[in-house]
Amino acid sequence: MEHIIEVRWHGRGGQGAWTASELLARAAILEGKHIQSFPEFGPERMGAPIRAFTRVSEKPITLHCSVYNPDTVVVLDPTLLKTVPITEGIKQSGTIILNIKESPSEIRKTLGHIEAKIWTVPATEIALKILGRPITNTAMLGALIKATSIVNLQSVEKVVRERFPHELAERNVMVVKQAYEEARSE
Repeated sequence: MEHIIEVRWHGRGGQGAWTASELLARAAILEGKHIQSFPEFGPERMGAPIRAFTRVSEKPITLHCSVYNPDTVVVLDPTLLKTVPITEGIKQSGTIILNIKESPSEIRKTLGHIEAKIWTVPATEIALKILGRPITNTAMLGALIKATSIVNLQSVEKVVRERFPHELAERNVMVVKQAYEEARSE
């Protein structure tokens, strides 16, 4: 990895987009990488669209701004496809990872002409089945790792176990692994 990998997370307030960004950053730190992780929100309330950003690099990161041309876009809430320009600025060689049941080829028809690779994962279903709640952040983190290999799965498991209390941590690790297995691309 010679350049900075930039990830833009789209979610709604309370869905854990910033937590997912932080977990990715912590996993990268475990692997000796340099990181930035930060949210972008103002006075938004629970349920309002928010963005979070993660930068990962082998070298120190001197950029200090929002991510305008992400390598990867992760969408935690499929309703955002209708209201937020999620493909804005994505690099041609980029990756879009969506929490949605439809196949990547069906989503490509919806998004129109973009060069980016598309991955989908039924994150809400996975979270409901394992956590009993529709909180999709750790599922989307699992799908991101499968799609991009920014960090390895073991690093993510370790930081999830550090972040959450024991039982919740183990269930979230199950969510990460299940989403990793179920994520698919075209």
